[in-house]
Amino acid sequence: KMSSYKTLQAIQRVGQAVNLAVGRFVTVGEAIANENHELKEEMSVACIEARRAGETIAQLTDVASLDHPESDSHITIFTDKTGVVKAARLLLSSVTKVLVLADRIVIKQIITSRNKVLATMEQLEKVSSFQEFVQIFSQFGNEMVEFAHLTGDRQNDLKDEKKKARMAASRAVLEKCTMMLLTASKTCLRHPDCESARINKDGVFHRMRLALEQVIEIVTDSRPNGENEMVPISIYSGIKEFKNKVEGLRENLYFLSKENLSTMLEVILEHTEDFTDSAYTSHEHREHILELSKQAKMELEQLVSVWMQAQNQKTKDLMEDLEVAILKTCQCMNELKREVHSAATSLAADLLKYHMDHMVLKALKITGVEGNLEAVAEYTCKLSEQKEQLVEMCRLLRHVSGTEPLEITCIHAEDTFQVTGPQIISAAETLALHPSSKIAKENLEVFCEAWESQLSDMSMLLREINDVFEGRRGEKRVYLSLPRPGKHNANLKALKPVKLDTEEQAKIAKLGLELHLLTSDVDSETEKWEDQENEIVQHGQGMSSMAYSMYLFTRGEGLLKTTQDLFHQAEVHDDDKPLLLLEAEKLISMCKQLQITAKASVQGKSATFTKVRQKLYIFLKVKPNLF
Repeated sequence: KMSSYKTLQAIQRVGQAVNLAVGRFVTVGEAIANENHELKEEMSVACIEARRAGETIAQLTDVASLDHPESDSHITIFTDKTGVVKAARLLLSSVTKVLVLADRIVIKQIITSRNKVLATMEQLEKVSSFQEFVQIFSQFGNEMVEFAHLTGDRQNDLKDEKKKARMAASRAVLEKCTMMLLTASKTCLRHPDCESARINKDGVFHRMRLALEQVIEIVTDSRPNGENEMVPISIYSGIKEFKNKVEGLRENLYFLSKENLSTMLEVILEHTEDFTDSAYTSHEHREHILELSKQAKMELEQLVSVWMQAQNQKTKDLMEDLEVAILKTCQCMNELKREVHSAATSLAADLLKYHMDHMVLKALKITGVEGNLEAVAEYTCKLSEQKEQLVEMCRLLRHVSGTEPLEITCIHAEDTFQVTGPQIISAAETLALHPSSKIAKENLEVFCEAWESQLSDMSMLLREINDVFEGRRGEKRVYLSLPRPGKHNANLKALKPVKLDTEEQAKIAKLGLELHLLTSDVDSETEKWEDQENEIVQHGQGMSSMAYSMYLFTRGEGLLKTTQDLFHQAEVHDDDKPLLLLEAEKLISMCKQLQITAKASVQGKSATFTKVRQKLYIFLKVKPNLF
């Protein structure tokens, strides 16, 4: 009896828990409905149904107080089992409706956010003055932060690892292109008649539009004109499928044709031509791949011969011969897989080691500042050669990546090198034509940083590919579009690295982006001063440089490598604090004077003074005890 009483209590607890959970769920659904009028009616109906179903389940499971539930007139789970089934079905149906409607709302929010970004991008393309550009870019920055948050949440909700990887790649492009768009546009405004500057800017806008379109394709699960997504088949996936079919012959001799198997092998061997035809594959690897390809054909011929015989006469000897043929065919394919893996990864390791010193990029920066057009042309040819090598490396790595997400990462890397190479060249040509231009120099730096960052990502990708091949999956991939958690704690002995959750990562990404937008505003203002030796200008540039270093830190880049470096960068020594506070008090009164002056000034300068005042007040909001 005690056992049955406990069972009754357990049933009641489950019913109450379901009802409470549904209540909380419905509250969220109703809040969403109130914010989205076009779906309010549908959402409200689904929420009412869910709440009713939850309450019904709670009533039917309210049996703990009954000694003899079967004989009582009160309807319970024991007297009305079909009622519980109906209530559960209604609950499942209504909850599904709420989730589907919520999903539609999220998709709509992302599309609306994308449309805002596109509209502001069109405005940015048409601006003709620095003042107008700074104002519109500030709005654009806020819209990009909102889009990043919405798509980041969506990325975390995706269950398909392939889509998740594609979303991560697109968001990485958008993040990096936001900074490229800033410097490329400023360079174009400073040098409006420069063709290479225009080409450079147009390339950034084009790439951002493609990335925005891809995000929407992933979110809506559709492609323009009803096209199907075509991802080339890799050697790894081809070999895996081929082996599965071959090993399936053990269970069923009739489930596929010999022509089907032969075609599968032909496709795999066609893809190995990417290795044997490549100028970067070593002679030794090329010979081994050709030998194994020839052997694979022979093993398949032998397998087909025994297989056909076994179909006609299933004797013990023939089945043993078939098993041997299956093992030999699979072993040959494993050896081919290992050989192409070795060819791709050894090439990647050599190229990454060779190009990690960034000598060509350094030379382009130096010759650009010198205005040496001939030398810039020479180094742009070398960069084009390097680009071709790295693109080929990415293509070969894709064949041996082992998983679909890593395949997509290889394709993203190939696109990045393919696009960034010409952008560096146009930025270097612009600097060579305008060697004294600070903004042209900054623009080249931004594109070079993107190249260096992608090379660094390739080293991490190579390790992941090797881990998959050796059966070591390692930690789950950190998405490229967010700062890498724990990276900067590597040299801290007293502290353990902390893994940030997605929300914390997003906050850091947002703050970093906002910080960089502010430094760009400051740089634009200080560049307008005729006297660049002025003490105020130099202090402003110093603060801007410090803030930019902190921004790079949030991305895992730049000279600040540890959190200790970051604290040191922001540190104010004790001896300087009284002086700093005294100067800060003076600045407040000066700001008030600036405000009066700005109001009285001629039209055109007021915007500049207002912006300076805003930046100073922002700076003074920092509490002294935080230093």
